[in-house]
Amino acid sequence: MKKFIVIFCLLPILSSAQQPSFIADSLNKYILREMAAQNLPGLAIAIVKDGKIIVSKGYGVVETGKNQTVNDSTLFQIASCSKAFTATSLCLLAQQKKLSLDDTVRKYMPGFGLYNPLATSQVTIRDLLCHRIGLQTFQGDFLNWNSNITRKEVISAMAKEKPVYGFRAHFGYCNAAFLTAGEIIPIVTNQSWDAFVKATFFDPLNMTRTSTTSSIISADKNACKPHTIENGKAIVLPYDNIDNLGPAGSINSCVKDLSHWLIMQLDSGRFSGKQIVPFSVLKETRKPQTIIENRPNAASHFSTYCLGWFSSDYYGKQLFYHDGGADGFLSTVCFVPELNLGITVLVNSDRSSLMDDLRKQIIDAYMNLSYKNYSAISVSQSKRGNLEDEKQMKIWKDSVALKIQLPIPAANFVGTYSNSVYGKMTITNVAGKLTATFEHHPGDVGKFEYMGNNKFLCTYSNMWGINIAPFLIVDGKLESITINVNPEVDFMPYVFVKEK
Repeated sequence: MKKFIVIFCLLPILSSAQQPSFIADSLNKYILREMAAQNLPGLAIAIVKDGKIIVSKGYGVVETGKNQTVNDSTLFQIASCSKAFTATSLCLLAQQKKLSLDDTVRKYMPGFGLYNPLATSQVTIRDLLCHRIGLQTFQGDFLNWNSNITRKEVISAMAKEKPVYGFRAHFGYCNAAFLTAGEIIPIVTNQSWDAFVKATFFDPLNMTRTSTTSSIISADKNACKPHTIENGKAIVLPYDNIDNLGPAGSINSCVKDLSHWLIMQLDSGRFSGKQIVPFSVLKETRKPQTIIENRPNAASHFSTYCLGWFSSDYYGKQLFYHDGGADGFLSTVCFVPELNLGITVLVNSDRSSLMDDLRKQIIDAYMNLSYKNYSAISVSQSKRGNLEDEKQMKIWKDSVALKIQLPIPAANFVGTYSNSVYGKMTITNVAGKLTATFEHHPGDVGKFEYMGNNKFLCTYSNMWGINIAPFLIVDGKLESITINVNPEVDFMPYVFVKEK
């Protein structure tokens, strides 16, 4: 059995008598046990209660098979937990009268466009910050995520994305929208988003380890490596480079720094006796804007998106939180004002639910709710889901193993294909094997294997996974191939038409 090394930080901690027994007596045991159950290399956690840091610790290792331990200053990519910094920045600028959240985007970016002309003319900064512009969740991220396109190109590509929903009609989580909102900051301040969040939050909150670019975490000596699970084992991945989505998700941080962010959230915008932002700014970020779901579960009556925060009720208390996910990392930042409680959990694997399980476990403890092992429930559900996935994969691979003959010669698939949103895909035939390469993801490939019924099984070299790629033949000629990727990246199908 793999052994996990735990390192503890020497910080002021309240006496155990003042904390729930789960925190005082069981937290370490629980975390180590459930990390082993979830095959998780490393985790860091901070708990803030009544203005004090109760817990700030690291567990496990920064890289599987290595001895370097995680501590409370170890860096993780926190991905979409970055969004609260961006939304708070814009609410602060609105409070300073440098902009209005209800200004149209075109007031600052005259060339900005969405697919729908009416939406183009009416979309506001607020719309961008609460995921109601009509795009489906993750729509466009096949192009945007970990790609070689610039922030400006991500924003321009939004005009090509046909919305799934009506404008302002439905919640659809959109990274490109948050990027666009964040890129209004340099227009009104003459500071990049990166420089603005550093000067406004990182520096005054003494978040000395927090940064906004992939190059910094890649070079840092105390940074976790990203991991995923493959064939039951944790394997190391390369770092995502999502600098092009900066305001939506490029922040690197540690639980020590994020505990300062939580203290400010829970102390009406103050930290170490100084007012970092007016409380009115924080209150603006917490106003529900978009309904996500009514009665999402037995403990909750509502789920909404505010401005950079999700919000829901939980047995009568209102929670504010945001999760983040990048290849190899998952994170959560959460606070419950009525309990004066803040929690952040960072993990270096994208195949673990422990950050969410632990958050719920801690909230339950402070609310004196009956103990329920959320991690054990998640592990059980994951095993069932994995079995279903394995059954489906076996069916697909059994189809490939039949070696069904292609309906047209393999050479006819060779060539360049185009998609109106993504751009170019090129297919080559080497020794009878068809391989796809992608214009905006150099180095990543998809290997096609025929499985019958005009469908390929496509195995990608990156985190796009393994999926079905149907193709269309018209009058004996290949017309197009449809690319589907891991839904955790993008739910949308992308039809690539073969160029003549």
